[in-house]
Amino acid sequence: MRAIGVTGFGGPEVLQVVDVPEPVAGPGELAIRVHAATVNPTDTVLRSGGRAARLKDVPPPYVPGMEAAGTLEHVGNGAGTDLGLGERVMAIVQPLGVHGAYAERVVVPAESVVRSPAGSTDAQAATLPMNGLSARMALDELALEPGQTLAVSGAAGAVGGYVLQLARAAGLRVVADATPADEALVRALGADAVVRRGGDFAAQVRDAVPAGVDGLVDTALLDGPASAAVRDGGAMVTLRGYEGGDLSAADHRGITFLPIYVRNYARQRAKLDALRAQAEAGVLTLRVGRIYPAEQAPEAHRVLEAGGTRGRLVLEF
Repeated sequence: MRAIGVTGFGGPEVLQVVDVPEPVAGPGELAIRVHAATVNPTDTVLRSGGRAARLKDVPPPYVPGMEAAGTLEHVGNGAGTDLGLGERVMAIVQPLGVHGAYAERVVVPAESVVRSPAGSTDAQAATLPMNGLSARMALDELALEPGQTLAVSGAAGAVGGYVLQLARAAGLRVVADATPADEALVRALGADAVVRRGGDFAAQVRDAVPAGVDGLVDTALLDGPASAAVRDGGAMVTLRGYEGGDLSAADHRGITFLPIYVRNYARQRAKLDALRAQAEAGVLTLRVGRIYPAEQAPEAHRVLEAGGTRGRLVLEF
């Protein structure tokens, strides 16, 4: 089976077409013929060796990719799904070794798969599982009530954009960052107030909400300095494990740091299906930036790492 992977870590150039065994759906699993897989920052971390420690006992090649869309090919025994063969589906994938979404076929737990949103293309559907569940998890962790205030850094990105739209649907007041070129987009996605990206994020949020926001979703990885935007006793969702350990006791101000790991939602089928329904209802916008043939994965990684992409980059199989 054809996949895109690495046999050694490094820059985008290490990505190559590799031949790996075709996976077989076991009990409780579904096999998907992948038509589209998104390119996300977590994929570049794997490619460059940022997860080498986790892979030290796993032989290469290593296949990245955490989101896929395509058609259902096989249902394992006891999978407990109402999906039928040939249906268009989307899935969140937990990559390990040759098991990643950058492949012609992938096998995942049945709880990680739902129907693709009606009317979406495979490329559009592939943008939702991981990024949508990350946004959903962030807001679930904060558990804010309608009318409370939320700040979002990196608001024009994939996770940030979904956070904005889900927050608007939940009745939250949202302050988000954006460049001048992205301000209209961020407002359209749900921001009530916009601060300039690249400046002092916390100070600008405090200008908009002097008492500080109730919660913050930090998708831009600003970490400690961003926490000054949060009121005493508020909460801050972080990516990649930040827990506020570099802050003084005074700077903590009773703030709760909530690092999220989307793998903990990888089998939350009901939550993923709810995101599908919200996409169908127009609550969520499935944004595709550019589609590449799978063999052009190195170029897609270069473009992503250069920054400034709006909408997901997608590999097509």
